[in-house]
Amino acid sequence: MKKTVAFMATSVLLLVLAACGSGSNTSAENNNVKPEAELTIEATNFQFDQPEYHLKKGVPVKITFKSTEGNHGMLVPGLKLQLSGKSESKTIIPDETGEFEVACSIMCGTGHSSMISKIIVEE
Repeated sequence: MKKTVAFMATSVLLLVLAACGSGSNTSAENNNVKPEAELTIEATNFQFDQPEYHLKKGVPVKITFKSTEGNHGMLVPGLKLQLSGKSESKTIIPDETGEFEVACSIMCGTGHSSMISKIIVEE
């Protein structure tokens, strides 16, 4: 009985470890790669500084988020990117083209739901 329990526990642990190590990053966060481009996104009350931002597919880019007025964050689910605070940055490598919605990730008041923009990744 003890061997069966030990075997089951080991099997579950191996499955969990295998799941953690697999998976693909459509937009790999990679802070060890030197960025070839930089993008700064600024947030003020209920708006981002631009309605859209353009990136190139496969080009490492350092994205810096700055909240210059109010308490905001940014979330880009399609690129697996979330930044918040007064100033934060990450380097990503977008590996698929398309339009990705940028939304405020912190409830910031009455205009929160309309605080959206988009990132367009081009060839």
